[in-house]
Amino acid sequence: MNFYQRQMQPLLQKLIQQFPTILVTGPRQVGKSTLLQHIGEDYQYVTFDDPLLLNQARNDPTLFMLNHSGKLILDEVQYAPELFSSLKLAIDKQKISGLFLLSGSQAFQLMQNVTESLAGRIAVLKLQGFSLREIQQLDFYQPFVPNREYIVAREKHFKPVENIWEMIHRGYMPRLYEQEMNWEIYYSSYVSTYIERDVRALTNISSITDFTRFMVAIAARSGELLNYSNVAQEVGVSVDTIKRWTTILETSGIIYLLKPYSNNHLKRAIKTPKVYMLDTGLMAWLTKWLTPETIQQGAKSGQFFETFVVSEIIKSFYNNGIEPPIYYYRDTNQKEIDLLIEYHRTLYPVEIKTSASPDKKMAKAFGILKENLPEAEITIGNGVIINQYPQKLWLAEDLVALPAWAI
Repeated sequence: MNFYQRQMQPLLQKLIQQFPTILVTGPRQVGKSTLLQHIGEDYQYVTFDDPLLLNQARNDPTLFMLNHSGKLILDEVQYAPELFSSLKLAIDKQKISGLFLLSGSQAFQLMQNVTESLAGRIAVLKLQGFSLREIQQLDFYQPFVPNREYIVAREKHFKPVENIWEMIHRGYMPRLYEQEMNWEIYYSSYVSTYIERDVRALTNISSITDFTRFMVAIAARSGELLNYSNVAQEVGVSVDTIKRWTTILETSGIIYLLKPYSNNHLKRAIKTPKVYMLDTGLMAWLTKWLTPETIQQGAKSGQFFETFVVSEIIKSFYNNGIEPPIYYYRDTNQKEIDLLIEYHRTLYPVEIKTSASPDKKMAKAFGILKENLPEAEITIGNGVIINQYPQKLWLAEDLVALPAWAI
């Protein structure tokens, strides 16, 4: 089995020196426990998938802590919320950094327990599946902020991808890279385990079929404005149910809701979020695009490519412990900017195109920003067109075309 170095590792090692507890959240099977065990070789590893240990942690947390002294990795810690007050006591008593490394795949419940019990004593990180940088094992860690410094630094680590559609189809789950695995069987069992174990723990779902249909409806809309009533109609449940289920997918790290950019000077902006799947492999399996070729040549290729790019940008921030400062813009005049990255009071507009012939006309909507946003309030940085042309190409002084593997 191959071990892939994770981009989050340097940050994690730094935080272990600074905080008594680190919590790594993220969807099932993205490599949380592998990462923690790799980093914490001198820690005792406990998984709450073990019913005996779980039972003791829940019913007698004090006894559990007595049986497990010293540095601990606690895996799937969301199953044992009763343990959090005992962790707090141990932290306050021992007063050392890096005492507990926790992982969990239900951020919603976890975060409630964490904020109540461990506020100020814990650093929380979000891990996703492999990023392209991790698959290529690149030694480059900066978040995607496309100023000139970033572009120069990133160019030193350019590694073209032979077939990006192969990767978009396969998705980013570590197991699909570390060993030979049947793709369809993998995602099929992934979805059923996710619904059975995680979703059922969070909400009463009367029908697994309905929830699966809901996941398919969301996957088919990746990269689009999220219209709850439209989805409710398709699935055959109420709008409130769809909103509740959407929150579950979001807190489990399966989807990302991209909020619209709001600014008083942009009066006509639309207020609805856009939805993105965070794993294009799962998106392909749910929507039954079953080969790289059908995705590349099919009607949804633009949607898949955009979803891939947005998820790569999100991972570049998550792996640095930063909540992605990203938005989109669309107004009532149908003017649209795929992505806006706001970093250090600078706004970088990004257009995402499957084309391999980038052209500055693709960035014509970027002008709205300079026309409407006062310079005193915010600087407009480089515009970027992310596309399939294999090299970096300046199209104007403030506009650069970058290949999708330059994120």
